[in-house]
Amino acid sequence: MAVCLLLIGCSSGPRFLSYNGPEVTRIVVMKEDRRMYLMHGDEILEKYKIELGFAPIGDKKIEGDGKTPEGRYYIDRRNPRSAFHLSLGISYPNAQDRAEAAALGKPPGGDIFIHGRAKKNRGKGPDWTAGCISVKDGQMEKIYAMVNNGTVIDIFP
Repeated sequence: MAVCLLLIGCSSGPRFLSYNGPEVTRIVVMKEDRRMYLMHGDEILEKYKIELGFAPIGDKKIEGDGKTPEGRYYIDRRNPRSAFHLSLGISYPNAQDRAEAAALGKPPGGDIFIHGRAKKNRGKGPDWTAGCISVKDGQMEKIYAMVNNGTVIDIFP
């Protein structure tokens, strides 16, 4: 695996890495296994242990349910000033998610991200987010460098 990352910046605050390896064409999340894979075609470039929402079983339906969504989404934004170190936005809710929540008479929620860990949440154990996918801060720096906006993310039960 020839992955080249270069550290840019100083040691205070988030570190911005540069990546010039194979393009990450897809992210695969396996909720039950608590694993996330950065893929180039069928090749696994990187794999990570993850933490999920505080109610990890099942698909996110409404705001506040603590579930991590399931389905196909896209990375649609970046936040270098995230309260959770760095973060990549996931395009939840999509039209189907909004329709399902509306049928329940509730809002679908939003602001679902792949992110690092906030200082206040370090050491809390697994599955502590409000529905996001969390990794260690150093891993998030690498993911932030490797993954572009528009990358597909498939989240499986």
